[in-house]
Amino acid sequence: MDIKLIFGRNMGRFRRKLGFTQQQLAVRLGIARATVGAYEQGRAAPPLEVMGQLADCFGCSVDELVKEEAVRLPGGVRHTDPAGERLRVLSVAVDGVDQREQITLVPVQAAAGYLEGHRDPDFVARLPQFMLPVSELNPNRSYRMFQIKGDSMRPLPDGAYLIAEFVRDWQQLRDYQCCVVVSTGEGVVFKRIKNHLNEGYLELISDNPAYQPYRMTADQLLEVWRVKAYLSFDLPDPHRGPADEAGELLGRLRQLLDQYVPQQNTGRAWA
Repeated sequence: MDIKLIFGRNMGRFRRKLGFTQQQLAVRLGIARATVGAYEQGRAAPPLEVMGQLADCFGCSVDELVKEEAVRLPGGVRHTDPAGERLRVLSVAVDGVDQREQITLVPVQAAAGYLEGHRDPDFVARLPQFMLPVSELNPNRSYRMFQIKGDSMRPLPDGAYLIAEFVRDWQQLRDYQCCVVVSTGEGVVFKRIKNHLNEGYLELISDNPAYQPYRMTADQLLEVWRVKAYLSFDLPDPHRGPADEAGELLGRLRQLLDQYVPQQNTGRAWA
């Protein structure tokens, strides 16, 4: 069989298994949709640079794209080793005018649904979408905005919005980076991470010392997003000082002690 036909057939299979339309793939590659169609139909062969981009996008090697038996993706996900090297499906939304990839907002009330629908293009399309015309965001990368809940990452307030970049290669995660981690065990959480994937897990760390670090195994991980910025409508209070923070921490510690330390009638009370 002609190598262009083999390549085109494999390219189309990978694309469909990942849930991309030809237009979405074209946006990610920075080429015209008609060019994607020409590649898949075997009417044209892509340059080596584009072949490398496709291999990165599909999570495979260039060699796999030109082999007749290349595509084996049961359920759309190919698992390899426990260190997080897997073919990850990322559904994205594009602008209806210029077909640029948009930022998808995942508010707190959608977090539970996101766990089930993060690979579903229809679910992602129903979430709010927007663009940010700022130079700090690379137009060739994928971003999400997640709303956080709770005080485990103080001083970031409850309800803040995080702008995060999709991490395709988990092995490149650096220790103490702030990340949004999507997992089967914990759902959507915002933590600092320590990378122990060579041992099969990440360590998740809160900035609030009242919360203990914990481990998450690689087979629980679904997505990792590196946090780039945040948006908050909770403006700083100039009258709030270290004593207020210390009082909050003391209150939290009291709650933990009340929860985990058996109460005894000693006649003593908290000062």
